[in-house]
Amino acid sequence: MKSAKIAADISQAAYRKAEIFLSALDHDWARHIASIGPCLHAAKPAREPYQALVRAIAYQQLHVRAGDAILGRMLALYGDNGESNFPTARQLLDTDVATLRGCGFSASKIATIHGIAQAALDGVVPLRKEALAMSDAALIERLVTLRGVGQWTVEMLLIYTLERSDILPADDFGVREGYRRLKNLAQTPTRKQIGEIGLAWSPYRTVASWYLWRLPKTPAANEVI
Repeated sequence: MKSAKIAADISQAAYRKAEIFLSALDHDWARHIASIGPCLHAAKPAREPYQALVRAIAYQQLHVRAGDAILGRMLALYGDNGESNFPTARQLLDTDVATLRGCGFSASKIATIHGIAQAALDGVVPLRKEALAMSDAALIERLVTLRGVGQWTVEMLLIYTLERSDILPADDFGVREGYRRLKNLAQTPTRKQIGEIGLAWSPYRTVASWYLWRLPKTPAANEVI
């Protein structure tokens, strides 16, 4: 297992190392990275895992603008639309279903975020300090036991809140479709296939994912559209 220092190193210097490493893989990677420019991945390390998980559920299967609106209405319930007034787990549990439905949450999502809040109170969702000391695999194993929390959701927590540098969200369609466009493939790779392919991108799979997320917006040079 990689050291904690390597696993959490997504500094600007590490980004540059990742860009050099990935560009050296082949011409396709080199061309794409040169086209996009420096990695601008921005984590949110000040957030607690509980908060990050609730936010991830709010955005699940929604356009970003819709997720922003729902989350904004929820935060307004507690007096502020900003980061500083995110409800505690206890506050969220004490907020009734009808009120949360009024924010735009589905019944399923409400059950999930209430479950996350209870798990935070029970210590199943760790505080940031504890989470930083846990391995990627241990966090995934613990948190996917929660209703509505899949591996992708935990991987977003690892990437954006815990600043892990070697995460490949193989379930993410944007990553898999990005690779299809990068290589001008006829079909999008499966989860298993991208997981195997992505071994070559370690220990910089987070940065590789960031670049692949940008490919669906820009067709490959030799792709007819």
